[in-house]
Order: sequence, then C-alpha cells, then structure tokens
Amino acid sequence: MSQALSTDILIVGGGIAGLWLNARLRRLGYATLLVENAALGGGQSLKSQGIIHGGAKYALHGALTGASEAIADMPRRWREAVAGQGELDLSGVRILSEAHYLWSPGSLAGNLTSFFASKAVRGRVDQVKGDQLPPALQHPKFKGKVYRLAELVLDVPSLITRLAELAGDSLLAGHDIKPLLENGELVGLQIDGREIRARRIVLSAGAGNAELLAALGVEQPRQQLRPLHMVLVKGRDLKPLYAHCLGGGPKPRITVTSHPAADGQWVWYLGGDIAEADGVARSEPAQIAAAQKEVQQLLPWVDLSDARWATLRVDRAEPAQSGLVRPDNAFLADHGRLLVGWPTKLALSPDFADRVIAALERDGITPGESATLLPALPRPPLGEPVWEQLLP
Repeated sequence: MSQALSTDILIVGGGIAGLWLNARLRRLGYATLLVENAALGGGQSLKSQGIIHGGAKYALHGALTGASEAIADMPRRWREAVAGQGELDLSGVRILSEAHYLWSPGSLAGNLTSFFASKAVRGRVDQVKGDQLPPALQHPKFKGKVYRLAELVLDVPSLITRLAELAGDSLLAGHDIKPLLENGELVGLQIDGREIRARRIVLSAGAGNAELLAALGVEQPRQQLRPLHMVLVKGRDLKPLYAHCLGGGPKPRITVTSHPAADGQWVWYLGGDIAEADGVARSEPAQIAAAQKEVQQLLPWVDLSDARWATLRVDRAEPAQSGLVRPDNAFLADHGRLLVGWPTKLALSPDFADRVIAALERDGITPGESATLLPALPRPPLGEPVWEQLLP
C-alpha cells in the first residue's frame, strides 16, 4: 500500500464549491487535500451559465423571498475576489459581462411594479436604452424594455483554471473511494488504496454525494436531483446577450448567456422556464424546435440560417426538499468528522465555504495540527466547456 497521508481537511469533489472551499481553507492556513474522480468542474460547474445571481430572478413575483435575501450579497463578494481584493484572489478570471439584464419583449408584466420596489433589487436596477443595450438587442426592430442588474457573468472555465492554480499541490485524482475506519469510527478515506487521514472530511461532490454517502453508510442528508434541459446554439450572427426574458409568470421565460467558443464564434446557452418542466419532458429535437420558435419570436432580426443547435440535460444536485423545490441557501450537515453539503447554486459557493469554516471553528479545528508533507500526487485534469464538446 502507498504511504499513508494525513491532512487537516479532506475535500471530495472538484467543482467550483469544492475548489473555492479548498482555496479559502488554504488561505486560512489549513492543510487540505481535494479529491476529484474525473475532471475539475466537469460535473455541474461547467454546465452552469456563470451568472452571479443577487436575488433578482427570485423576486419576479414581487415578494422578497428567502432565496433573494440569502444570495443578495454574493455579487459584491465575487466582484471583490475577481478584482483581487476579496477573500480569494481571483484576478485573471474573465468577466463575460459586468451586468445581467431583465428584458421585456413588450409591455412589462403588472407584477414588476412591486418587484422593482422590493428590497431584493432596490438601488440595483436601472433601465437602459440605445447604445447601453446588450449588443444583441441594439436593433431598430427591438421594442421592449431592458433593465440592468448588478449581477456579473463569469467565464466558468477561466474561474476553474484560477481556482486550480490556488490549489497548489493539494489536488488528487482519485477514483476508488472507500471509508477508512478505526475502531468503527471514520478517520479518513482510502483513495485508490492510499490511506488518507483527516480531521474533517467534506463531501462537495454534487450528484456524486449520494454514492459517497451510500459507500459510507450514511442515510442523511438525502439528495434530490432537479432536472433541466438546456439548449445551446452557435452561429455567425450571434452577438453577446446576458438576460432574463420576462414572461407573465414568476420565472424568466428564457435566460440567455453568451460564451466565446474556441473558433471565435459565440454560443448562446439557454435556460430559464424553457429548460424546466415542459422542456425536461421534450425530446432533444422537440426541445430544439421549441427553442428555435422562442428565439425567432423574441429576436426575429437574428439570422439563424447557419446556426447549429444542441441540448444538454443537467441534473442539479441539492439536499432533498419537499416538493422538489430549490433550496434558498447553501446547505451543510455534519456527522462527526464528516461534513456533507451542496452549494445549491454556483453563486453561493462563498456561503458554502462560510458554513464549513463556521463548523470547523465551532469544533475547535484549527489549522496545521496534523498534516504530513504531500508527495507528488496524480492531478485531475481541467474540464472542457460543454459547448466545445457539443458544438465543436
């Protein structure tokens, strides 16, 4: 068997939540090791749209919800980090857009009056016109209204690259993960036959948490998978657009983000209501047809004659909730040495790290008491953007 290792904190799962937590802990002086069984960001992270939500879309029905309150401070924290002045130094991460937009194709829905007055968005919403409009909406035929939200959109691949840099030598590619027990107590994990002892073990593997919990014989917390059926379109006439298109209901009719492909073209990544219940039930051809109809109705001036389309099914892994609803906050539960969590949304990764750090402080787990010098370890690769896989 390989040499046994020990560390302060052993993290399982190399998505943005695990990588952010790893970087925060290392900055605080903890010895860490993060294990990933595939590619960094290759689960949910690279399938996200990169929007650092501040609560706006959760208040579209006009009421201030728990979700909008919990997430309201996330844009500030991310902006400070990307500027190199926050809890992490994420300078060098590409900002795709300094703002996300609310876009009404016609008259504003009546419930937006209370929405714009709500505490969730007060002081952070401004109407934009003319050359302030997103490039894709700067067309004479556009007759809607557009409001700017103070929510930046990040290039997720560059974010993962930067977080991997901050990880230094703490990353480990590992596939066969088993509990390491001593007198019936969990004291670490066996990773591909290597014993790794840790004072705390954090599961942040997204959908992989369920399998890990089963392997560890832990029944709670349970996981839910909330399915989405996203759409991607790539074409020469596409211009950058980062916006929620408002419909008559409490959810955006469609949410568009734009991502630069390796060949210089833009890819629109479409979520929102179109990707949820009805979209999940559709086949890939039917979902593409529905998306084509939406885009043609909303943006009839965009030439899609050479566009290529694809869909992507995504299971958002979260702690189980009654009625399969989306949790308001990041989630963390602890079973002694084992901490289990889901950030529930990319933007809430700092909140997830806060919860882990609070649990360590509560239990008196201070940095650097039981770590061994790490040998050279096999390192997991960086994940590839989904648009490069589906629309090369």
